[in-house]
Amino acid sequence: MQDIRWGIIGCGGIANTFAASLRALDSGVLLAGASRTGDKANAFAEKHGLERSYSDYGALVANPDVDAVYVATTHNFHYDNVKLCLQHGKHVLCEKPFTVNAAQARELIQLAQSKKLFLMEGLWTRFLPAIIHLQELVAGGAIGEVQSVFASFFLGCDVSPEHRLRNKALAGGALLDLGVYPINMASLVFGQQPLKIESAVNLDEETGVDASSYYFFDYGQRRRAVLSSSYVQAAPNEALICGTKGFIRLPHFHGAKEMHLYRNGEAPEVLEFSYGEGEDFKYEIAHAMECIAAGKTESDIMPPSETLAIMETMDALRAQWSLTYPDE
Repeated sequence: MQDIRWGIIGCGGIANTFAASLRALDSGVLLAGASRTGDKANAFAEKHGLERSYSDYGALVANPDVDAVYVATTHNFHYDNVKLCLQHGKHVLCEKPFTVNAAQARELIQLAQSKKLFLMEGLWTRFLPAIIHLQELVAGGAIGEVQSVFASFFLGCDVSPEHRLRNKALAGGALLDLGVYPINMASLVFGQQPLKIESAVNLDEETGVDASSYYFFDYGQRRRAVLSSSYVQAAPNEALICGTKGFIRLPHFHGAKEMHLYRNGEAPEVLEFSYGEGEDFKYEIAHAMECIAAGKTESDIMPPSETLAIMETMDALRAQWSLTYPDE
């Protein structure tokens, strides 16, 4: 594989995870980081031994040595940042959620296609070995016909109203930040978007975003998903995939390192899929680089069409709650 030369827009915590994960691979190099706070960009560059740092995103994407950009800013900036990268001929891996709404996602996907550039949402869970194996088990009928998925992502934390999770100006709320994980779990298991969407929500009394939200999806043929997310409630973050011949339990499914396989009439199996500390994103980064090196513009694991469909699902949920963000 050729060395893909990366730049990063946004130098916060998630960018540090990307940098550490890239170092864990045998290929790829991180050249530069950009933050609108110059001191933050400089500190990030020094920490990770980068050649350059920028306080202007335009300067980073104008650098001809940068092949691809990882967008690591808050949700509300993803659309503008990804568009800037594509307009300057850069391949893009954008941290989830891809955009704030489906209209933004659709425009960016069309732009990438017109320029023949690789574009992918960075939802790291989809690339983990445990999740890849889960899909193989389901497709192979290990638990029979799957009829239900239960998944939740709860944080149970106390954060200030200005924190990105609670800040409407930053497109905060449980759905876009946390709910995207259980929704993706249902999507990859059933291989389609829901035919019927119902939901319930507890809005943050101070900021108006969804503090806790609950999603009830019907996929037809007696297949359903019961999903939830919350930054105020505490609960196990797990997924259950239930079939006619058994079920699969995934503790901490969004960063899955193991799964428990229960087949009717057989002893339970515990399957382990370990990866190094701080290497969370290495599988999605490796996949993105393989695609770019092969001249592909789309991933077959997380294609733009599925990103768009999931954004449409989340739009439908927010419409039920009358929750909109600034500039929508």
